[in-house]
Parts: sequence; structure tokens; C-alpha cells
Amino acid sequence: MRAIADTDQPLDRHETVDRKQHGRQEHRSVETFAVDDRVGPDWAGLILSLGRVTRLTWHKDTKSGLWHKTNEISFYACQAPLTAQRFAHAVRSHWAIENRNHYVRDVTLFEDSSRIRTKPGHFARLRSVALNIMRSNGVTNIARELYVNALNPMNALTYRMS
Repeated sequence: MRAIADTDQPLDRHETVDRKQHGRQEHRSVETFAVDDRVGPDWAGLILSLGRVTRLTWHKDTKSGLWHKTNEISFYACQAPLTAQRFAHAVRSHWAIENRNHYVRDVTLFEDSSRIRTKPGHFARLRSVALNIMRSNGVTNIARELYVNALNPMNALTYRMS
């Protein structure tokens, strides 16, 4: 992927700036490239486009008030040809999955602390069902809702199954 991005001209480019989010300022440049079956026979037809995301991030040191910078380049393979703007949106939206699902499972439902060793997948599916039911009923704070349901189990019986 790096060789394609280093030798080809990008098909599209999109730049964004996030200012002062969590003590940092991030400048992102997203470029898309056509792959044209240059990724090897195992991936031919599966990867249609490539995205290169270049991040220049300024981090603020809260003690000194000074800023220091970091640079990062990431490559992403995609099964569909996307514009650079849509590619940037897809990369940023991926974190919604991490924050909305995995974090809730790990922190609120204590999935990582689980001591279940026999068929843990069954309990993972039950956790998923519980999350899906709560989310389909408009619950945004899962920890609070679990607390409410622990105090009043009849509350959980009022959920709609949709």
C-alpha cells in the first residue's frame, strides 16, 4: 500500500482541522488512490481503493503551556471506491463503534473482567441482546440504566422488543 501511495498521484484529497479537542489540535490530510489489482492475487477484487491519512497533531503540555507536535501516517484498504471526504468520515466514524460498543462492554458490563471460561460466547451474546434492547428503547446511559434496573427489576420488563 505504501508503494502505491508513494508512486501514484492521489485521485482525491480532503483536509480537516480539529482545534483544541482534548488539549490537542489535529490536522488531517486524506488522500485516496486506485489500487488496480496491484495488491497481489489473494486480494485482487477485494481491495478497490486505498486511503492514506496523514496526521499532524499538536499536543498541549498543561504544566508548561507549550505545544509539541507528532506526525503519523496510516493506510487503509477499502472494498469500495470512495471520495477522500467520505474516506475521512469513515475513518473518524470507526471510533464511534469503539466508544459506543466496546467501551460499554468492557467498562460497564465488565466483559474483560469476566471469569466465565466455559462457552463465554453465550454470555457475550446475552450482553449484546441486552445492549440492543436498551439502545432500541432510546437508552443513552447504559450504566445508569443498569443501576435503575437493579433497583427496580420491573423497569426492565417495560422495554419494547423491536
